[in-house]
Amino acid sequence: MPLVAHNGLPSFERLSQEGVSILPAHRAIQQDIRELHIGLCNMMPDAALEATERQFLRLIGESNSIAQFYVHPFTLDALPRGEKAQEHIRRYYEPFEKVREEGLDALIVSGANVSHPDLALEPFWRPLTEMMDWALECVTSTLCSCLTTHAVLQAFYGQHRTRMSQKRWGVYSHRVVDYHHPLVKDVNTRFDVPHSRWNEVSRAQFESADIHILAESTEAGVHLAVSQDGLRMVFFQGHPEYDTISLLKEYKRDTSLYAKGIIAEYPPFPEHYFGLQERAILDEYRERLQSAREKSESPPVFPEHLISQHLDNTWHDTAEAIVGNWMGCIYQVTHSDRRRPFMEHINPDDPLELGNRVS
Repeated sequence: MPLVAHNGLPSFERLSQEGVSILPAHRAIQQDIRELHIGLCNMMPDAALEATERQFLRLIGESNSIAQFYVHPFTLDALPRGEKAQEHIRRYYEPFEKVREEGLDALIVSGANVSHPDLALEPFWRPLTEMMDWALECVTSTLCSCLTTHAVLQAFYGQHRTRMSQKRWGVYSHRVVDYHHPLVKDVNTRFDVPHSRWNEVSRAQFESADIHILAESTEAGVHLAVSQDGLRMVFFQGHPEYDTISLLKEYKRDTSLYAKGIIAEYPPFPEHYFGLQERAILDEYRERLQSAREKSESPPVFPEHLISQHLDNTWHDTAEAIVGNWMGCIYQVTHSDRRRPFMEHINPDDPLELGNRVS
């Protein structure tokens, strides 16, 4: 069944225009089918706020046909916001206090931009860790995306991420390393995932934390992992939610920062993403941009329209399947009253019971 448009969030209309099944609230209440209530803690900066909504809503809505999905977006007040984003949040997001009071079946926590080497110094650190304490106690399963994976590994497992010498940026091939786990049931044994990050938690650190690795890349490291207590925590280190053009948008942003003198070096191409023709077009753009800088002229128009139509998406289907498996696991062990605690439904002595029920 589809996503339920239970509020006026503009992303519902955008996704409907794309062909994603969106059910109006007045029709949803006439259906005799289970609801699943999923929180989306969106910590992304203003420019990516609505795109991140759509990316995760799309994955949820296309993932499974067993329930009606009510997604409850919220954010953390400690994150700095501009006026436009504040108004969007005020109109369409829910206060965390309301989400906590009404309860959730599942929770997704997005990444965020940071400004300190130590995540504990970020303004969102305390509210994020407090929210995760609540989720561990009261939410069936929480999916941590990229930065949140790093934050949880630091706060709850004592594993600090390390900064890499170069940005890990591109689309990388991954392999499933545990074919029997329910999260990767019927998933391709090899699949692609976009990554975009300067920092990493290594395989050795995941293993030291006794976190079970499900998929990894020889180039990009661990992508998908789960806690040992029945899928209580799911960890993404990559960005399977990305749109086809997300990395192109990031490349365009970085070329703009270079043009303005905000960054000193011209950005490299994301790996395994642009084809030869697209690289040639972008190399020509780079020459024109550098010439304009030398002459103190306005930068040329970025050739986005010449690039975007030739990009391939080699990751969305697998991301959809993994999220669908996650939704299926949650459906099996939750109750129609989502306020009921997780441990009433899962045997804590059998960490994979949740998976066994849907294997």
